[in-house]
Amino acid sequence: MAPEAVDDFKALRAKDRAEVRAALETHLRHAPSKLSRSRIKRLRGLSQPQYRLRVGETRVFYDISGTTVWVLAIVSKQEADSWLAQFGSPA
Repeated sequence: MAPEAVDDFKALRAKDRAEVRAALETHLRHAPSKLSRSRIKRLRGLSQPQYRLRVGETRVFYDISGTTVWVLAIVSKQEADSWLAQFGSPA
């Protein structure tokens, strides 16, 4: 996890932290690039972040490099668009 993502994770409520931790284990440990309609989405037009994982009202933005998954940010659904506008890198 990026240092910013660690700070984002710590700022979550305990219930949300548990949900995000479980989703990271379930979805990103074994098949981080497996797209699904509801959970994992490959972001178009951006070179970074490459993917978004939806966990309830929380969004996890991450990149994949070889066999390593880099979690870049964990933000609320409401903050996701502004985070992408500020930190997303166009392709």
